[in-house]
Amino acid sequence: MKKTVLITGGAGFLGSHLCDRFLNEGFKVLCMDNLLTGSKENIEHLVGHEDFQFLYNNVSEYVHVSGELHYILHFASPASPIDYLKMPIQTLKVGSLGTLHLLGLAKEKKATILVASTSEIYGDPLEHPQTEDYWGNVNPVGPRGVYDEAKRFLEAITMAYHTFHNLDTKIIRIFNTYGPRMRLNDGRALPAFIGQALRGEDITVFGDGSQTRSFCYVEDLVEGIFRLLISDYNQPVNIGNPDEITILEFAEEVIKLTGSKSKIIFKDLPMDDPKQRKPDITRAKDILSWEPKFSRSAGLVPTLEYFKKKVDGGE
Repeated sequence: MKKTVLITGGAGFLGSHLCDRFLNEGFKVLCMDNLLTGSKENIEHLVGHEDFQFLYNNVSEYVHVSGELHYILHFASPASPIDYLKMPIQTLKVGSLGTLHLLGLAKEKKATILVASTSEIYGDPLEHPQTEDYWGNVNPVGPRGVYDEAKRFLEAITMAYHTFHNLDTKIIRIFNTYGPRMRLNDGRALPAFIGQALRGEDITVFGDGSQTRSFCYVEDLVEGIFRLLISDYNQPVNIGNPDEITILEFAEEVIKLTGSKSKIIFKDLPMDDPKQRKPDITRAKDILSWEPKFSRSAGLVPTLEYFKKKVDGGE
């Protein structure tokens, strides 16, 4: 009997790659999405696959799945500043009510549930690199608080279901991830820089560009997620690439990679924008025997090809 996995946010960037991976692993995949930030284009290659089913649904309102269910991966949420600043209430709801509904479903079905948390729960960190034991430095009433606190609540209620109901839960803290199927206009540095460079526009760097990020290729992230899901570990785990780079260095790297004539311009740093972001992945190495395999230069090749098609198509 094939096992069944429900992937919420399955038509999104990460969710669609997870659908691919679980189908390749021989699972039946239920892809649930309300297409708020996801796109059917990300999963159109799966339509007609005998083990794939798309379910249009908003998990913040209710969740119903008939039949057996063995695993749930909760990846439904706006995930970039431009999205959650436009949709603050939906972001809070999917992190709270959506998570509650899915934990209830997992309890009913006796399924293992993995929830997608984020490095944003560390806020603008006072500890570097960030370990899972760091509690974070978050402004709960700032513009980013709707996302940060939604994910912090998601972690808290997930752990409550684990301890009170003995539910098998997993918590992954995702650091900056990139790859094909990212949206060009999602506001994050990597697609923004590549899009601007390909169109020959000025590249917009916020602040002086000294803030750092660590970019993980999506295939590496999916491998870490899969390993965590089938492990017996229930505490949060950082998954990301600790290869740290300043935003200014990254902008220069993109210009070189694309051969663009773009110039770099500077704008004010948004409120509460993290100054540093680098995962400590010791726990992932020790417990999951996981570490990233793709260098940034290797991962940027297929990513750039994907974005070229999008720009050429007028997106």
